[in-house]
Amino acid sequence: MYKIILLIDFAEDYSKSLLKGVTKYSREHGPWVFCRMPLFYRETIGVKGILQWAQEWGADGIIGQFYNDKEISEIIKAGIAVIAQDFKERFDDIPNITGAYHEAGAMAADYFLKKGFTQFAFYGFKDIVWSRERAEGFENRIKSAGYGVHSFEHTKAQSSELWYYKPSALSHWLQSLPKPIAIMACDDRQGQHITETCRQTGIRIPEEVAVLGVDNDEMICELSDPPLSSIALDAEKGGYDSAKLLDHMIRTGVTGFYDIVVKPTQVVTRHSTDIYATNDHYIASSLKYIHQNIDKNLQVDEVVRQVPLSRRALEKRFLTITGYPIYKYIFNLRIEKFTQKLLETDMTVFEIALDMGLTDSKNIARQFRQVKGCSPSEFRNQYVAGK
Repeated sequence: MYKIILLIDFAEDYSKSLLKGVTKYSREHGPWVFCRMPLFYRETIGVKGILQWAQEWGADGIIGQFYNDKEISEIIKAGIAVIAQDFKERFDDIPNITGAYHEAGAMAADYFLKKGFTQFAFYGFKDIVWSRERAEGFENRIKSAGYGVHSFEHTKAQSSELWYYKPSALSHWLQSLPKPIAIMACDDRQGQHITETCRQTGIRIPEEVAVLGVDNDEMICELSDPPLSSIALDAEKGGYDSAKLLDHMIRTGVTGFYDIVVKPTQVVTRHSTDIYATNDHYIASSLKYIHQNIDKNLQVDEVVRQVPLSRRALEKRFLTITGYPIYKYIFNLRIEKFTQKLLETDMTVFEIALDMGLTDSKNIARQFRQVKGCSPSEFRNQYVAGK
């Protein structure tokens, strides 16, 4: 029976998802005994104190949020397997629970570009790896599309957590930005900073500023006014894979092996980005109708009937503004919604097809494979812990 210390922030939804994966692996391959060590021990007793406690308890492994301190080598020398969650920077000498941060940034950029935005901004930290690399992925993709990115670095300390409710450099920055603009925040907490500051300063969301966070922390996203759109991560699978790696390290005595990379899965759209950036009233109406009726086996003719334009005229304007023919836009959105249901429910492909108003589940499965390069069941297994 392994004894494992968990030194992570148990209040964060991301960490809770990691824990779900860890405990699932332990139930299947354990049993394991866990010590939920309070995170403030990192500051009060430091690495040496944590090591002393671990040795007295007889710990076999540690999964924790550590500062990039050379003293971490003392834990390795003591023969205790350790995996670090890279909440600041990655370690070079031990495995990290890290993320495909550039990929998340690129996903946010593609999401906003498809919505027709031409003005973009990023809000986050430059001195933290997960924020810095998300910013790089976002900016690189936006620049490749021919646009620039405004940026604002969060420099406030944790002790002044309510600063964004008062006039501040952030509120002045938001007021100075060209509108409409699409803003990616480095995580959901910072995304809520944006939505609350906009509410305080009278900036309309999503009409003037569309805001997208990362982590899909449902409590924060729903607490936000308006509710915050966010990029979901496969953190539970990351936790499962971390436990599997820790198990291997304990059994073999290997101190380093490989990093666990938590990948982004999808954008969960809520009110903060529920808009298409166009001044063309007919295109905006068409897009609104498409999004409201995507679960009804929508056809192009139904969209055309919503505006006083010929099919040819609407198709031409739609392609010019969105970059897609109407049928292709519907197809992409349908695959996006299908993917979301695959990851968020236990419904079968047939049940999802019926739920979306489709009568041919084999056809949607075939279309899914064309886009994703794998079957729906294979895709689901990639992002479900233990599959």
